[in-house]
Amino acid sequence: MRLGLRLAFGFLLITGLAAFFVMRVFMAEVKPSVREVMEDIMVDTANLLAETAATDLAAMSKGGTLVGSEFARHVRDYANREVDAQIWGLHKRKLDFRVYVTDTTGRVVFDSAPEPAVGQDYSRWRDVAKALKGEYGARATREVETDASSSVMYVAAPVLGQGRLLGVLTVAKPMSTVAPFVERAERKIASSGALLLGLSLLVGVAVTLWTVHSVRQLRRYAQQVGDPLADAGAVLRPPDLPGELGELADAMDRMRLRLEGRERLEQDVRALTHELKSPLAAIQGASELLHDALPAPDRQRFAGQIGLQVDRLRDLVDRLLALSHLESQRGPGQRAPVDLAALSDEVLAQHAATLAQRALRVQWLQRGPATVQGDAQQLALAFSNVLVNACQHAPSGSALTLGLHADAQQAHWSLRDEGPGVPDFALPQLGHKFFSTPNPVDGRKGSGLGLAIVRQVLALHGGHWQITPAQPGLRVTLVLPLRSTSH
Repeated sequence: MRLGLRLAFGFLLITGLAAFFVMRVFMAEVKPSVREVMEDIMVDTANLLAETAATDLAAMSKGGTLVGSEFARHVRDYANREVDAQIWGLHKRKLDFRVYVTDTTGRVVFDSAPEPAVGQDYSRWRDVAKALKGEYGARATREVETDASSSVMYVAAPVLGQGRLLGVLTVAKPMSTVAPFVERAERKIASSGALLLGLSLLVGVAVTLWTVHSVRQLRRYAQQVGDPLADAGAVLRPPDLPGELGELADAMDRMRLRLEGRERLEQDVRALTHELKSPLAAIQGASELLHDALPAPDRQRFAGQIGLQVDRLRDLVDRLLALSHLESQRGPGQRAPVDLAALSDEVLAQHAATLAQRALRVQWLQRGPATVQGDAQQLALAFSNVLVNACQHAPSGSALTLGLHADAQQAHWSLRDEGPGVPDFALPQLGHKFFSTPNPVDGRKGSGLGLAIVRQVLALHGGHWQITPAQPGLRVTLVLPLRSTSH
């Protein structure tokens, strides 16, 4: 199972279980809470009415009733009152307290019910029996045994007069009268719970997507690091992530740099050893021959060969040091506006002697304004190496064609020579250290470090190159962003 599905499933499971148990607790507590509040109100009501009924009950003759008494008239007037109360959106249109009074024996002496139970013995009911004993009396009884909604709550209070028990007054209220309030509360809890669950799920999905996206960035970065076919000149940067994931990305990047440094060193040492064999062998052979008695022209030729190989070694070392310095950087050394046209003129002036020696002429195919943000010295080094490479492969007396233009986002600098070009199989290898093709002038192969420097400069500036065969020759196009890229 993929990471995103695992995270989403785990979050949904935890949220669903939590919501289920929380909702279950809330829903289970609604009805008991309403009953508790209603019972509390009925206790106050029963005690208040008990005080009201005390005078009439004390004056009642033995075996008599409260029918026709002042208390009975007040209760009857209460029952006949018209009411239309809107309680939080619910209408109450009738008064539904039932009030009955018993004497000290439990005989009903007053009942406000439509079918009064006057004269009946209620001493067996819990509310009356408890109150007659001086205890708290209450009960809940179903009018229909099989119907829970027909339950009626009864709360009794003792009627006292001059310190003695006169009887019991009970207040009754059907639970069905508060059912709409309970149902509304349950609906609100259910809707609020569903909304909360939905918001939680949205947050969970967002967190899951963010986590998966961050992990995928780390995975993509790790794959780029471990890809043997990746562009060796590209500058890899860790994803910009917050918190612990960002620290992990930085740690991975530091580990990559250490591993790359060790691997690069091993590769460079092997390649450099191979490159050094040829000039060292030439120097050794020439020096051994110089120990013998040689004619002056041969001695001069061998001495010149030693000097030539020494220059080759010096050029190899200088370029390797320059490339190593570039590879240790994470971006351009300095950022400033660089006019590519003016920079091209400076590079051409530096190599004017070489161009004249080879009788190479430079012609501009297109010269438009193009200014980029970057390091002028690094860009000049890249232009110079491309120019030197073109000079080495261009036939004497041929033309080098320069082009420069910019679009909305990028500047394009190109140089084309009229040499033999490069075989198609070798194009992807250009720019790799110590890879080169034979020079058509003398047949010797270069170090390949010049184009490797070009690729590294482009990578530091967020650019890239395009190498395309021309008829005849080869065209190298350097593409640079007009705006600086963050590193």
